[in-house]
Amino acid sequence: MIIDWAKRVLEHEAQAVRSLIDRIGPEFEEAVGLILKSTGKVVVTGVGKSGIIGRKIASTLSSTGTPAFFLHPADALHGDLGMLEVRDIVLAISKSGETEELLSILPVIKRQGNKLIVMTCNPNSSLARAADVVLDVGVKEEACPLGLAPTTSTTATLALGDALAVALLQSRGFKVEDFAKIHPKGALGKKLLLKVRDLMHVGEEFPKVQEEAPMKEVLLEMTSKRLGVTGVMNGGGELVGVITDGDLRRALEKFPDLLTKRAKDIMTCNPKSIEADALAVEALRRMEEYSITSLFVFEKPGDRIPIGIIHLHDILKAGVV
Repeated sequence: MIIDWAKRVLEHEAQAVRSLIDRIGPEFEEAVGLILKSTGKVVVTGVGKSGIIGRKIASTLSSTGTPAFFLHPADALHGDLGMLEVRDIVLAISKSGETEELLSILPVIKRQGNKLIVMTCNPNSSLARAADVVLDVGVKEEACPLGLAPTTSTTATLALGDALAVALLQSRGFKVEDFAKIHPKGALGKKLLLKVRDLMHVGEEFPKVQEEAPMKEVLLEMTSKRLGVTGVMNGGGELVGVITDGDLRRALEKFPDLLTKRAKDIMTCNPKSIEADALAVEALRRMEEYSITSLFVFEKPGDRIPIGIIHLHDILKAGVV
């Protein structure tokens, strides 16, 4: 019985969201156009459950390139209307379209000349009649068996808010780099902002030996730098090879007299590399592609002299994944 109830709710809400598809038309396009033309913010307002949904829509808009904030109508009536500028767009959310608090601030909005977009289940309501654009989020019935608690209607409103935010994002040409600038914290921010340059080992931390270096020196360099790898350089400081722990194990099987060999005898040529300004997540992708744990770092493509090395552990410790 409980599972049946849950399935019924989800089916009701899924149908409500699907029904919105046929209602996406000129009004939606007009709403997007009003916001794009505005030089101000989108001020989202609503009471009760509509207010909660409004807060989420405002947050989504702000995080996808459309500056927005939520203004509670009750607070607006007690001084916070001063936050509303003439150039702002007001997005009012009301299931009935007759919410008293919203209707109370309506004269100020109209007198100031703000454009008004209304999301409502009642396109014939007082709020809808005052709007410049009406977005119909009406549903046949609520998932609540009493038909009272806003359930299906709030889901539909939230979905349409997401559609509005994404349409604006696309229209503005909002890119990953733009998203990163306003999401600098946490794993997402690190994935979008952290560069190889920020994590690479340089200077004394960069393991490297000359191609004529004896194996004892190679082993000491790899042991002291503790990255399980060393670059092999020619006389001009150019990278000509790499020696990894795996190369050492294979060399032990191949050369009984390994300690008599030199770096160039066991190195792997054409080591994998990356540019310093590449994202750390791109370095991780390349490591996964080639099944390796390190990449040599160059300032720009075509360079021959590396400026550092980045290791898989550096990326993991930074919390990029």
